[in-house]
Amino acid sequence: MAKNILVITGSPRKGGNSNLLAEAFMKGARAAGHEVVSFASAVNRVEGCIACGTCWKKGKACSFDDGFDMLSPLLEQADMLVLCSPLYWFTFSTHLKAALDKVYAYTVPKGLGKLKIKESVLLMCAGISEESAFSGAVLTYKEIGKYLELTDRGILLAPGVSEKGEIRETGALERAEKLGREM
Repeated sequence: MAKNILVITGSPRKGGNSNLLAEAFMKGARAAGHEVVSFASAVNRVEGCIACGTCWKKGKACSFDDGFDMLSPLLEQADMLVLCSPLYWFTFSTHLKAALDKVYAYTVPKGLGKLKIKESVLLMCAGISEESAFSGAVLTYKEIGKYLELTDRGILLAPGVSEKGEIRETGALERAEKLGREM
């Protein structure tokens, strides 16, 4: 059965390693017959949540006007959420984190919108070579999944890729495409 997959990327570096990782996953998922949409959180600026408590007061998830206005309908249509980010100080990029923070609007008791997302995937890369450096991001991803009651469909980590395009030499892109085909 075809799924609606939303891939949220967090890298501000066009054509960077994490973007290549996302593209490879999307290629595999599309080959498997899924509908895939991506949202570049670094390009479509999403400001961080300020805990103002005004979610849905203006008939939309966040009362403020920013890139989340474009992301909201994509979230509402998605069956699966894929998070793809470079590792920034042992967690997601600030761009991806800001987008994730505003998903809070979908958890408030008087929220008007509902999410039908049931599954998730995490794709990350980093310049640092130790896979243990991803532990904070992986734990955050798992806790988000628990909170939103998502089934984890895979975690793909690509350490040791700093320079643009280095990921091409690691086998990670092939693994990401295979993971996308298995959805």
